[in-house]
Amino acid sequence: MKRILLTLSYNGTAYHGWQTQPNNVTVQEVLESALFNILGKKTIVVGCSRTDAGVHAKMFCCHLDCEENIPLTAFTRGLNSILPQDIAVIDAKEVNSDFHARYCASGKTYIYNILNSNQSDPFLAPFVWRIERPLNLELMNEFCEKIIGEHDFYGFSSSGRTVENTVRTVTDCKVYRENNFVRLEITANGFLYNMVRIITGTAAEVGIERLNPDCADKVFETKLRNIAGVTAPPNGLFLERVYYNAEI
Repeated sequence: MKRILLTLSYNGTAYHGWQTQPNNVTVQEVLESALFNILGKKTIVVGCSRTDAGVHAKMFCCHLDCEENIPLTAFTRGLNSILPQDIAVIDAKEVNSDFHARYCASGKTYIYNILNSNQSDPFLAPFVWRIERPLNLELMNEFCEKIIGEHDFYGFSSSGRTVENTVRTVTDCKVYRENNFVRLEITANGFLYNMVRIITGTAAEVGIERLNPDCADKVFETKLRNIAGVTAPPNGLFLERVYYNAEI
């Protein structure tokens, strides 16, 4: 038996997130179906996180246990020949038997893409949140600076959270502009349900001067979700990178 680490990239538009669930098509379900076609038996895949419905991933890591001695290059090629075009295996490697895609992850980086323009673009629509009003990046970054550090992010998460400990450490959070795109980039040791989307929605409301950057302090102090901003739509969110402490 060997443990294999798969690195995926996927367009989440057609999927109800990563994790298998009844009555909805998910990335995990589609990947496990492709594995069944190759290995001839049901194989459970363990992901590094649970992305929301409609969220995308440039780098998503997962592991599986396999008895077959298939060369990894052929294994990757076979999976990609079966998987739909909106999911791709970009790397496969053998790892130690105690490696766990979720619990061994030391952190993740997400990027949220905002199209800050009064002109819509049908080709970008599945991958951005369009905001017409000009965004004040100086105020948004003032808000982002308050997000950095160890805080209780209870007020920056939705009621669907499945964990009791809501303290997380954000090591970087910033907003920058590239032409008509405003991107929020955030790195942390872990994220709560809808945490990045709520932080982004709050940053956007700060950017249009509907909220004050100090609202972050109030959310941390009171743990009240209604003090924060809106939950940004899922389509602008990308899991950019997953970090592991040990060499894998």
